[in-house]
Amino acid sequence: QVQLAESGGGSVQAGGSLRLSCAASGRTVSSYGMAWFRQAPGKEREFVAAVDGTVVNTYYADSVKGRFTISRDNAKNTVYLQMNSLKPEDTAVYYCAARLHAWRSIRRQNGYDYWGQGTQVTVSS
Repeated sequence: QVQLAESGGGSVQAGGSLRLSCAASGRTVSSYGMAWFRQAPGKEREFVAAVDGTVVNTYYADSVKGRFTISRDNAKNTVYLQMNSLKPEDTAVYYCAARLHAWRSIRRQNGYDYWGQGTQVTVSS
């Protein structure tokens, strides 16, 4: 079993930055694909960014490309999401997820096996 714990959320004004962290425990996740999803009030959960396990490729939703950066520190069993130039529409609960099998979908929720509890990000205009 893998436990994922997000941190770093908070309130920020538009144009500001936040850095989210996702600490994994229970098992090393260095070979797992990791991702961030988000869910705004009244909306479905959507893909934000992902990073491969053994091959360090990254993937982004068009809405965050150029503003957000996903990275991982395998020594710390931790994944990060650096969010810059934040917009009010980035307001959501952000979830970390782990994908055991490389053949499963990167951008869909059902490709992921483990999820964190989420951290709230609020961007005011």
